[in-house]
Amino acid sequence: MQTSYRVTLIAVVAALVFGTADAKDQIVIDLVNEPATLDPHVQWNPDSYYVYRNVFDNLVTRDNAGAIAPQIATAWKRLSDTETEFTIRSDVTFHDGAPLTAEDVAFSVKRITDPAFGSPQLGQFNQIVKAEATSPTTVKLTTNGVYPALLAQLVKLSVVPKHVVEKVGKDAFNLKPVGSGPYKFESWQRGVQVTLSRNDAYWGDKGAFKSAVFRAVPDAATRVADLQTGTSDLVVTLNSDLAAEIEKSGRGKILSVLTERVAYFGMNSFKRPLDDVRIRRAIAYAIDKEGIVDGILAGYPKVVGELASPAHFGWVDGIEPYPYDLKKAKALIAEVGDAAKTPLEFATSPVYDQRVIQAIQQMLNDAGLNVQIKMTDMATYLKGQQSSSPETANVLSYGRWSCACQDADGIMFPLLHSSSNWSRVRNAKLDELLSAARVEPDDAKRKAFYAEAHKIARDEVSVLPLYQEAVIYGAAKPLQWAPTPNESLFLNRMAWSE
Repeated sequence: MQTSYRVTLIAVVAALVFGTADAKDQIVIDLVNEPATLDPHVQWNPDSYYVYRNVFDNLVTRDNAGAIAPQIATAWKRLSDTETEFTIRSDVTFHDGAPLTAEDVAFSVKRITDPAFGSPQLGQFNQIVKAEATSPTTVKLTTNGVYPALLAQLVKLSVVPKHVVEKVGKDAFNLKPVGSGPYKFESWQRGVQVTLSRNDAYWGDKGAFKSAVFRAVPDAATRVADLQTGTSDLVVTLNSDLAAEIEKSGRGKILSVLTERVAYFGMNSFKRPLDDVRIRRAIAYAIDKEGIVDGILAGYPKVVGELASPAHFGWVDGIEPYPYDLKKAKALIAEVGDAAKTPLEFATSPVYDQRVIQAIQQMLNDAGLNVQIKMTDMATYLKGQQSSSPETANVLSYGRWSCACQDADGIMFPLLHSSSNWSRVRNAKLDELLSAARVEPDDAKRKAFYAEAHKIARDEVSVLPLYQEAVIYGAAKPLQWAPTPNESLFLNRMAWSE
Protein backbone atom coordinates (compact mmCIF):
# COMPACT_ATOMS: atom_id res chain seq x y z
CA MET A 1 0.00 0.00 0.00
CA GLN A 2 2.78 2.43 0.92
CA THR A 3 4.62 1.77 -2.35
CA SER A 4 1.39 2.20 -4.31
CA TYR A 5 0.68 5.48 -2.52
CA ARG A 6 4.16 6.81 -3.32
CA VAL A 7 3.86 5.86 -7.00
CA THR A 8 0.48 7.57 -7.20
CA LEU A 9 1.83 10.70 -5.53
CA ILE A 10 4.78 10.85 -7.93
CA ALA A 11 2.41 10.47 -10.86
CA VAL A 12 0.21 13.31 -9.59
CA VAL A 13 3.21 15.60 -9.12
CA ALA A 14 4.54 14.73 -12.56
CA ALA A 15 1.15 15.49 -14.10
CA LEU A 16 1.06 18.88 -12.39
CA VAL A 17 4.60 19.79 -13.38
CA PHE A 18 4.94 18.31 -16.83
CA GLY A 19 1.33 18.03 -17.97
CA THR A 20 -0.65 14.98 -18.95
CA ALA A 21 -0.93 13.45 -22.38
CA ASP A 22 -4.23 15.25 -22.83
CA ALA A 23 -2.56 18.57 -21.97
CA LYS A 24 -0.42 18.18 -25.09
CA ASP A 25 -3.54 19.01 -27.07
CA GLN A 26 -3.04 22.55 -25.81
CA ILE A 27 -0.12 24.96 -26.05
CA VAL A 28 0.23 27.71 -23.44
CA ILE A 29 2.16 30.83 -24.41
CA ASP A 30 3.19 33.54 -21.96
CA LEU A 31 3.19 37.04 -23.46
CA VAL A 32 4.24 40.21 -21.65
CA ASN A 33 0.90 42.02 -21.90
CA GLU A 34 -2.54 41.11 -23.11
CA PRO A 35 -3.20 42.18 -26.70
CA ALA A 36 -4.03 45.86 -27.15
CA THR A 37 -6.47 44.72 -29.83
CA LEU A 38 -7.50 41.62 -31.73
CA ASP A 39 -8.58 43.62 -34.76
CA PRO A 40 -5.61 43.29 -37.15
CA HIS A 41 -6.27 46.69 -38.73
CA VAL A 42 -5.96 48.61 -35.48
CA GLN A 43 -2.93 48.38 -33.21
CA TRP A 44 0.20 46.61 -34.39
CA ASN A 45 2.44 45.52 -31.54
CA PRO A 46 3.98 42.16 -30.63
CA ASP A 47 1.45 41.02 -28.03
CA SER A 48 -1.45 41.75 -30.39
CA TYR A 49 0.28 40.39 -33.48
CA TYR A 50 1.32 37.13 -31.81
CA VAL A 51 -2.35 36.32 -31.27
CA TYR A 52 -4.35 37.73 -34.17
CA ARG A 53 -1.91 36.56 -36.83
CA ASN A 54 -3.17 33.03 -36.12
CA VAL A 55 -6.83 34.07 -36.40
CA PHE A 56 -6.49 35.80 -39.77
CA ASP A 57 -4.95 34.98 -43.11
CA ASN A 58 -3.00 37.61 -44.99
CA LEU A 59 -2.93 38.31 -48.68
CA VAL A 60 0.64 37.00 -48.87
CA THR A 61 3.05 35.72 -46.23
CA ARG A 62 6.70 34.80 -45.80
CA ASP A 63 7.99 31.26 -45.59
CA ASN A 64 10.51 30.17 -42.97
CA ALA A 65 13.36 31.20 -45.26
CA GLY A 66 11.97 34.74 -45.48
CA ALA A 67 10.74 34.60 -49.07
CA ILE A 68 7.33 36.07 -49.96
CA ALA A 69 4.88 33.21 -50.44
CA PRO A 70 1.20 32.86 -51.41
CA GLN A 71 -1.50 32.78 -48.78
CA ILE A 72 -4.96 34.12 -49.68
CA ALA A 73 -3.48 35.25 -52.99
CA THR A 74 -2.25 32.29 -55.02
CA ALA A 75 -0.65 34.42 -57.73
CA TRP A 76 -0.14 38.05 -58.74
CA LYS A 77 0.89 39.96 -61.82
CA ARG A 78 1.59 43.57 -62.67
CA LEU A 79 -0.87 45.02 -65.14
CA SER A 80 0.96 48.35 -65.30
CA ASP A 81 3.39 50.43 -63.25
CA THR A 82 0.60 51.20 -60.79
CA GLU A 83 -1.75 48.21 -61.04
CA THR A 84 -1.30 44.70 -59.66
CA GLU A 85 -3.83 41.90 -60.00
CA PHE A 86 -4.10 39.18 -57.37
CA THR A 87 -5.75 35.79 -57.84
CA ILE A 88 -7.65 34.82 -54.70
CA ARG A 89 -8.09 31.28 -53.39
CA SER A 90 -11.58 29.90 -53.99
CA ASP A 91 -11.53 27.32 -51.18
CA VAL A 92 -11.29 29.55 -48.11
CA THR A 93 -14.08 30.05 -45.58
CA PHE A 94 -14.26 32.32 -42.58
CA HIS A 95 -14.78 30.83 -39.15
CA ASP A 96 -18.53 31.50 -39.40
CA GLY A 97 -18.68 29.33 -42.52
CA ALA A 98 -19.04 32.15 -45.07
CA PRO A 99 -16.75 32.01 -48.11
CA LEU A 100 -13.84 34.44 -48.36
CA THR A 101 -14.11 36.34 -51.65
CA ALA A 102 -12.33 39.06 -53.53
CA GLU A 103 -14.83 41.52 -52.05
CA ASP A 104 -13.49 40.76 -48.57
CA VAL A 105 -9.93 41.41 -49.74
CA ALA A 106 -10.87 44.71 -51.37
CA PHE A 107 -12.87 45.71 -48.28
CA SER A 108 -9.90 44.93 -46.02
CA VAL A 109 -7.57 47.11 -48.08
CA LYS A 110 -10.05 49.98 -48.17
CA ARG A 111 -10.62 49.72 -44.43
CA ILE A 112 -6.99 49.93 -43.36
CA THR A 113 -6.20 52.70 -45.87
CA ASP A 114 -9.19 54.85 -44.94
CA PRO A 115 -7.85 57.87 -42.98
CA ALA A 116 -11.18 58.11 -41.16
CA PHE A 117 -10.65 54.60 -39.77
CA GLY A 118 -7.49 55.88 -38.11
CA SER A 119 -5.28 52.80 -38.27
CA PRO A 120 -1.80 53.31 -36.76
CA GLN A 121 -0.64 51.18 -39.70
CA LEU A 122 -1.91 53.65 -42.28
CA GLY A 123 1.56 54.94 -43.17
CA GLN A 124 2.59 51.47 -44.29
CA PHE A 125 -0.34 51.06 -46.69
CA ASN A 126 -1.20 54.57 -47.84
CA GLN A 127 0.52 54.13 -51.20
CA ILE A 128 -2.46 51.98 -52.14
CA VAL A 129 -5.07 54.35 -53.54
CA LYS A 130 -7.65 51.91 -54.87
CA ALA A 131 -8.79 48.33 -54.28
CA GLU A 132 -11.45 46.66 -56.40
CA ALA A 133 -12.77 43.15 -56.83
CA THR A 134 -12.72 42.59 -60.56
CA SER A 135 -14.25 39.10 -60.22
CA PRO A 136 -15.11 36.75 -57.34
CA THR A 137 -11.49 35.54 -57.34
CA THR A 138 -9.46 38.54 -58.54
CA VAL A 139 -8.56 41.82 -56.90
CA LYS A 140 -6.82 44.78 -58.48
CA LEU A 141 -4.79 47.14 -56.34
CA THR A 142 -3.75 50.53 -57.64
CA THR A 143 -0.85 52.39 -56.08
CA ASN A 144 0.17 56.02 -56.14
CA GLY A 145 2.94 55.47 -58.65
CA VAL A 146 5.33 52.56 -58.80
CA TYR A 147 5.50 50.92 -55.38
CA PRO A 148 8.22 48.24 -55.17
CA ALA A 149 7.54 47.52 -51.49
CA LEU A 150 3.92 46.54 -52.16
CA LEU A 151 4.29 42.78 -51.64
CA ALA A 152 6.57 43.26 -48.63
CA GLN A 153 3.94 45.44 -46.98
CA LEU A 154 1.05 43.16 -47.93
CA VAL A 155 2.67 40.44 -45.83
CA LYS A 156 1.02 42.27 -42.91
CA LEU A 157 -2.41 42.85 -44.47
CA SER A 158 -4.96 40.56 -42.83
CA VAL A 159 -8.24 39.80 -44.59
CA VAL A 160 -11.37 40.46 -42.50
CA PRO A 161 -14.95 39.43 -43.37
CA LYS A 162 -16.85 42.36 -44.81
CA HIS A 163 -20.26 40.99 -43.77
CA VAL A 164 -19.27 40.62 -40.11
CA VAL A 165 -17.46 43.96 -39.74
CA GLU A 166 -20.29 45.88 -41.38
CA LYS A 167 -22.87 44.13 -39.24
CA VAL A 168 -21.28 44.41 -35.78
CA GLY A 169 -19.01 47.46 -36.11
CA LYS A 170 -15.40 48.09 -35.16
CA ASP A 171 -15.68 47.76 -31.37
CA ALA A 172 -17.67 44.55 -31.34
CA PHE A 173 -15.44 42.99 -33.99
CA ASN A 174 -12.41 43.66 -31.81
CA LEU A 175 -14.06 41.83 -28.91
CA LYS A 176 -14.98 38.78 -30.98
CA PRO A 177 -12.94 38.67 -34.19
CA VAL A 178 -13.79 36.35 -37.05
CA GLY A 179 -11.02 35.37 -39.43
CA SER A 180 -10.14 32.55 -41.80
CA GLY A 181 -6.84 31.52 -40.20
CA PRO A 182 -5.69 28.20 -38.74
CA TYR A 183 -7.07 29.09 -35.30
CA LYS A 184 -10.45 30.50 -34.23
CA PHE A 185 -11.14 32.99 -31.48
CA GLU A 186 -12.75 31.38 -28.42
CA SER A 187 -12.57 33.82 -25.52
CA TRP A 188 -10.80 36.85 -24.12
CA GLN A 189 -10.53 37.03 -20.34
CA ARG A 190 -9.42 40.62 -19.95
CA GLY A 191 -6.06 41.06 -18.27
CA VAL A 192 -5.56 37.31 -18.08
CA GLN A 193 -5.63 35.34 -21.33
CA VAL A 194 -6.93 34.84 -24.85
CA THR A 195 -7.95 31.34 -25.93
CA LEU A 196 -7.97 30.11 -29.54
CA SER A 197 -9.17 26.78 -30.90
CA ARG A 198 -7.94 24.94 -33.96
CA ASN A 199 -9.79 25.53 -37.20
CA ASP A 200 -10.22 21.97 -38.39
CA ALA A 201 -11.71 23.23 -41.66
CA TYR A 202 -8.60 25.29 -42.47
CA TRP A 203 -7.60 25.22 -46.11
CA GLY A 204 -3.85 25.08 -45.37
CA ASP A 205 -1.55 23.35 -42.93
CA LYS A 206 -3.53 22.63 -39.79
CA GLY A 207 -2.19 23.26 -36.32
CA ALA A 208 -0.84 20.47 -34.13
CA PHE A 209 -2.67 21.78 -31.05
CA LYS A 210 -6.41 21.66 -30.46
CA SER A 211 -6.23 24.92 -28.54
CA ALA A 212 -3.81 27.71 -27.71
CA VAL A 213 -3.82 29.95 -24.65
CA PHE A 214 -2.00 33.29 -24.72
CA ARG A 215 -1.52 34.61 -21.19
CA ALA A 216 -0.52 38.07 -19.98
CA VAL A 217 2.49 37.64 -17.67
CA PRO A 218 4.21 41.02 -17.27
CA ASP A 219 7.00 39.80 -14.98
CA ALA A 220 9.76 38.06 -16.93
CA ALA A 221 10.92 36.00 -13.95
CA THR A 222 7.38 34.65 -13.60
CA ARG A 223 7.37 33.69 -17.27
CA VAL A 224 10.58 31.74 -16.72
CA ALA A 225 9.12 30.05 -13.62
CA ASP A 226 6.04 29.09 -15.63
CA LEU A 227 8.23 27.45 -18.26
CA GLN A 228 10.37 25.62 -15.72
CA THR A 229 7.35 24.22 -13.87
CA GLY A 230 5.61 23.17 -17.08
CA THR A 231 2.66 25.54 -16.75
CA SER A 232 3.63 27.21 -20.03
CA ASP A 233 5.21 25.85 -23.20
CA LEU A 234 6.58 28.98 -24.83
CA VAL A 235 7.53 32.31 -23.24
CA VAL A 236 8.48 35.50 -25.05
CA THR A 237 10.69 38.54 -24.45
CA LEU A 238 13.42 37.10 -22.26
CA ASN A 239 16.68 38.83 -21.46
CA SER A 240 20.10 37.23 -21.56
CA ASP A 241 20.24 36.64 -17.79
CA LEU A 242 16.98 34.71 -17.82
CA ALA A 243 18.08 32.78 -20.91
CA ALA A 244 21.20 31.70 -19.04
CA GLU A 245 19.07 30.66 -16.07
CA ILE A 246 16.92 28.41 -18.26
CA GLU A 247 19.94 26.84 -19.93
CA LYS A 248 21.61 26.22 -16.57
CA SER A 249 18.50 24.64 -15.06
CA GLY A 250 17.98 22.23 -17.95
CA ARG A 251 14.23 22.78 -17.67
CA GLY A 252 13.41 24.16 -21.07
CA LYS A 253 15.49 25.42 -23.97
CA ILE A 254 16.36 28.75 -25.57
CA LEU A 255 15.34 29.64 -29.11
CA SER A 256 16.83 32.84 -30.52
CA VAL A 257 17.32 34.57 -33.85
CA LEU A 258 18.47 37.98 -35.08
CA THR A 259 15.34 39.76 -36.23
CA GLU A 260 14.47 42.63 -38.53
CA ARG A 261 13.59 44.62 -35.41
CA VAL A 262 15.83 47.60 -34.67
CA ALA A 263 16.17 48.98 -31.16
CA TYR A 264 16.42 52.76 -31.27
CA PHE A 265 16.52 55.81 -29.02
CA GLY A 266 13.88 58.37 -29.94
CA MET A 267 14.40 62.10 -29.44
CA ASN A 268 11.67 64.69 -29.86
CA SER A 269 13.53 67.48 -31.62
CA PHE A 270 10.55 69.80 -31.12
CA LYS A 271 11.38 69.98 -27.41
CA ARG A 272 14.26 71.91 -25.84
CA PRO A 273 17.12 71.16 -25.65
CA LEU A 274 16.67 68.39 -28.24
CA ASP A 275 15.99 71.00 -30.91
CA ASP A 276 19.77 71.60 -30.81
CA VAL A 277 21.58 68.99 -32.92
CA ARG A 278 24.57 69.21 -30.57
CA ILE A 279 22.49 67.65 -27.79
CA ARG A 280 21.30 64.88 -30.08
CA ARG A 281 24.89 64.16 -31.14
CA ALA A 282 26.00 64.25 -27.52
CA ILE A 283 23.41 61.58 -26.78
CA ALA A 284 24.71 59.50 -29.69
CA TYR A 285 28.25 59.64 -28.29
CA ALA A 286 27.16 59.12 -24.67
CA ILE A 287 25.34 55.81 -25.21
CA ASP A 288 27.78 52.91 -25.17
CA LYS A 289 26.00 50.62 -27.60
CA GLU A 290 28.70 47.94 -27.66
CA GLY A 291 28.75 47.99 -23.88
CA ILE A 292 25.00 47.42 -23.74
CA VAL A 293 25.09 44.59 -26.28
CA ASP A 294 28.10 42.78 -24.83
CA GLY A 295 27.83 43.69 -21.17
CA ILE A 296 24.07 43.50 -20.62
CA LEU A 297 22.62 41.51 -23.50
CA ALA A 298 25.30 38.79 -23.67
CA GLY A 299 26.07 39.48 -27.32
CA TYR A 300 22.68 38.35 -28.65
CA PRO A 301 21.92 41.58 -30.61
CA LYS A 302 24.21 43.33 -33.14
CA VAL A 303 25.05 47.05 -33.07
CA VAL A 304 23.88 48.95 -36.18
CA GLY A 305 24.48 52.48 -37.38
CA GLU A 306 21.36 52.90 -39.48
CA LEU A 307 17.63 52.60 -39.03
CA ALA A 308 17.50 49.20 -40.70
CA SER A 309 19.02 45.77 -40.22
CA PRO A 310 20.76 43.33 -42.57
CA ALA A 311 17.39 41.54 -42.75
CA HIS A 312 15.90 44.56 -44.59
CA PHE A 313 16.09 45.52 -48.23
CA GLY A 314 17.62 48.99 -47.94
CA TRP A 315 20.38 48.01 -45.52
CA VAL A 316 23.57 49.75 -46.66
CA ASP A 317 27.06 48.59 -45.73
CA GLY A 318 29.42 51.22 -44.36
CA ILE A 319 27.04 53.39 -42.29
CA GLU A 320 28.99 53.30 -39.05
CA PRO A 321 27.36 53.77 -35.64
CA TYR A 322 28.42 56.68 -33.45
CA PRO A 323 31.33 55.46 -31.31
CA TYR A 324 31.13 55.71 -27.55
CA ASP A 325 32.98 58.92 -26.61
CA LEU A 326 32.00 60.33 -23.24
CA LYS A 327 34.55 63.15 -23.49
CA LYS A 328 33.07 64.37 -26.77
CA ALA A 329 29.52 64.06 -25.38
CA LYS A 330 30.41 66.19 -22.35
CA ALA A 331 32.07 68.81 -24.56
CA LEU A 332 28.99 69.18 -26.77
CA ILE A 333 26.72 69.47 -23.74
CA ALA A 334 29.01 72.11 -22.24
CA GLU A 335 28.79 74.10 -25.50
CA VAL A 336 25.01 74.22 -25.20
CA GLY A 337 25.18 75.55 -21.65
CA ASP A 338 22.26 75.95 -19.25
CA ALA A 339 19.63 74.69 -21.72
CA ALA A 340 21.25 71.23 -21.49
CA LYS A 341 20.21 71.04 -17.84
CA THR A 342 16.51 70.94 -18.76
CA PRO A 343 14.86 67.89 -17.11
CA LEU A 344 14.10 65.24 -19.72
CA GLU A 345 11.50 62.49 -19.33
CA PHE A 346 12.57 59.13 -20.70
CA ALA A 347 9.39 57.21 -21.58
CA THR A 348 9.38 53.45 -21.26
CA SER A 349 7.17 50.46 -20.51
CA PRO A 350 7.68 47.20 -18.57
CA VAL A 351 7.82 45.30 -21.86
CA TYR A 352 11.33 46.66 -22.42
CA ASP A 353 14.47 45.37 -20.72
CA GLN A 354 14.83 47.74 -17.79
CA ARG A 355 18.52 46.94 -17.45
CA VAL A 356 18.99 48.65 -20.82
CA ILE A 357 16.71 51.56 -19.90
CA GLN A 358 18.54 52.21 -16.64
CA ALA A 359 21.95 51.90 -18.31
CA ILE A 360 20.99 54.49 -20.94
CA GLN A 361 19.68 56.84 -18.25
CA GLN A 362 22.95 56.52 -16.31
CA MET A 363 25.08 57.08 -19.41
CA LEU A 364 23.18 60.24 -20.35
CA ASN A 365 23.32 61.60 -16.82
CA ASP A 366 27.04 60.83 -16.64
CA ALA A 367 27.43 62.99 -19.75
CA GLY A 368 25.75 65.92 -17.99
CA LEU A 369 22.08 65.64 -18.92
CA ASN A 370 19.16 65.45 -16.49
CA VAL A 371 17.20 62.36 -17.51
CA GLN A 372 14.39 60.81 -15.47
CA ILE A 373 12.64 57.55 -16.35
CA LYS A 374 8.87 57.74 -16.87
CA MET A 375 7.36 54.25 -16.60
CA THR A 376 3.83 53.67 -17.92
CA ASP A 377 1.76 50.76 -19.20
CA MET A 378 2.22 49.89 -22.86
CA ALA A 379 -1.02 51.52 -24.02
CA THR A 380 -0.05 54.86 -22.47
CA TYR A 381 3.47 54.58 -23.81
CA LEU A 382 2.20 53.91 -27.34
CA LYS A 383 -0.17 56.86 -27.14
CA GLY A 384 2.80 59.11 -26.45
CA GLN A 385 4.73 57.56 -29.33
CA GLN A 386 1.92 57.89 -31.87
CA SER A 387 0.88 61.43 -30.99
CA SER A 388 -0.05 63.49 -34.04
CA SER A 389 1.27 66.55 -32.22
CA PRO A 390 5.03 66.57 -31.55
CA GLU A 391 4.44 68.98 -28.70
CA THR A 392 2.55 66.30 -26.76
CA ALA A 393 4.71 63.34 -27.79
CA ASN A 394 7.27 61.59 -25.62
CA VAL A 395 10.47 63.59 -25.15
CA LEU A 396 12.92 60.68 -24.98
CA SER A 397 11.98 57.09 -25.62
CA TYR A 398 13.36 53.64 -26.21
CA GLY A 399 11.69 51.63 -28.93
CA ARG A 400 12.09 48.48 -30.97
CA TRP A 401 10.59 48.66 -34.43
CA SER A 402 9.62 45.80 -36.69
CA CYS A 403 7.44 46.13 -39.76
CA ALA A 404 7.41 42.36 -40.40
CA CYS A 405 8.01 43.33 -44.03
CA GLN A 406 11.83 43.21 -44.19
CA ASP A 407 11.92 46.37 -46.28
CA ALA A 408 13.45 49.68 -45.16
CA ASP A 409 10.25 51.46 -46.18
CA GLY A 410 8.50 49.77 -43.28
CA ILE A 411 10.79 51.26 -40.63
CA MET A 412 12.30 54.42 -42.13
CA PHE A 413 9.10 55.93 -43.50
CA PRO A 414 7.07 55.74 -40.26
CA LEU A 415 9.93 56.90 -38.01
CA LEU A 416 11.51 59.55 -40.25
CA HIS A 417 8.94 60.90 -42.71
CA SER A 418 7.13 64.05 -41.56
CA SER A 419 3.72 62.68 -42.62
CA SER A 420 3.82 59.87 -40.04
CA ASN A 421 2.36 60.29 -36.57
CA TRP A 422 5.26 58.19 -35.27
CA SER A 423 7.81 60.68 -36.56
CA ARG A 424 9.40 63.59 -34.67
CA VAL A 425 11.46 64.56 -37.71
CA ARG A 426 10.86 67.42 -40.11
CA ASN A 427 13.48 67.27 -42.84
CA ALA A 428 12.46 68.10 -46.40
CA LYS A 429 15.38 66.22 -47.97
CA LEU A 430 14.65 63.10 -45.95
CA ASP A 431 10.99 63.31 -46.97
CA GLU A 432 12.04 63.60 -50.61
CA LEU A 433 14.38 60.58 -50.46
CA LEU A 434 11.99 58.33 -48.56
CA SER A 435 9.13 59.20 -50.90
CA ALA A 436 11.33 58.60 -53.94
CA ALA A 437 12.49 55.22 -52.61
CA ARG A 438 8.85 54.18 -52.24
CA VAL A 439 8.19 54.51 -55.96
CA GLU A 440 11.55 53.58 -57.54
CA PRO A 441 11.29 50.25 -59.40
CA ASP A 442 15.04 49.87 -59.93
CA ASP A 443 16.53 48.12 -56.88
CA ALA A 444 19.97 49.72 -57.27
CA LYS A 445 18.55 53.24 -57.51
CA ARG A 446 16.17 52.56 -54.66
CA LYS A 447 19.03 51.38 -52.48
CA ALA A 448 20.95 54.55 -53.36
CA PHE A 449 18.06 56.66 -52.07
CA TYR A 450 18.16 54.77 -48.79
CA ALA A 451 21.95 55.16 -48.57
CA GLU A 452 21.60 58.94 -48.80
CA ALA A 453 18.72 58.94 -46.33
CA HIS A 454 20.78 56.89 -43.85
CA LYS A 455 23.61 59.43 -44.05
CA ILE A 456 21.29 62.39 -43.43
CA ALA A 457 19.54 60.63 -40.57
CA ARG A 458 22.91 59.79 -39.01
CA ASP A 459 24.27 63.32 -39.37
CA GLU A 460 21.12 64.92 -37.95
CA VAL A 461 20.67 62.14 -35.37
CA SER A 462 17.00 62.14 -36.30
CA VAL A 463 16.57 58.84 -34.48
CA LEU A 464 19.50 56.99 -32.92
CA PRO A 465 19.75 53.34 -34.01
CA LEU A 466 21.13 51.13 -31.24
CA TYR A 467 21.20 47.50 -32.36
CA GLN A 468 19.56 44.82 -34.45
CA GLU A 469 17.44 43.06 -31.89
CA ALA A 470 17.73 39.37 -31.18
CA VAL A 471 14.53 37.79 -29.98
CA ILE A 472 14.93 35.26 -27.16
CA TYR A 473 12.22 32.72 -26.45
CA GLY A 474 12.09 30.05 -23.79
CA ALA A 475 10.46 26.82 -24.90
CA ALA A 476 9.54 23.43 -23.54
CA LYS A 477 12.05 20.88 -24.78
CA PRO A 478 9.48 18.89 -26.83
CA LEU A 479 8.35 22.00 -28.76
CA GLN A 480 9.60 21.96 -32.33
CA TRP A 481 9.72 25.43 -33.84
CA ALA A 482 12.24 27.63 -35.67
CA PRO A 483 11.91 31.39 -34.92
CA THR A 484 12.12 33.73 -37.91
CA PRO A 485 13.37 37.33 -38.31
CA ASN A 486 9.80 38.67 -38.64
CA GLU A 487 8.91 37.37 -35.14
CA SER A 488 5.69 35.67 -36.11
CA LEU A 489 4.35 32.95 -33.83
CA PHE A 490 2.64 30.79 -36.45
CA LEU A 491 0.98 28.07 -34.42
CA ASN A 492 0.57 25.85 -37.46
CA ARG A 493 4.35 25.85 -37.95
CA MET A 494 4.89 24.41 -34.46
CA ALA A 495 4.58 20.84 -33.24
CA TRP A 496 5.50 18.52 -30.40
CA SER A 497 8.42 16.18 -31.03
CA GLU A 498 7.54 12.52 -31.23
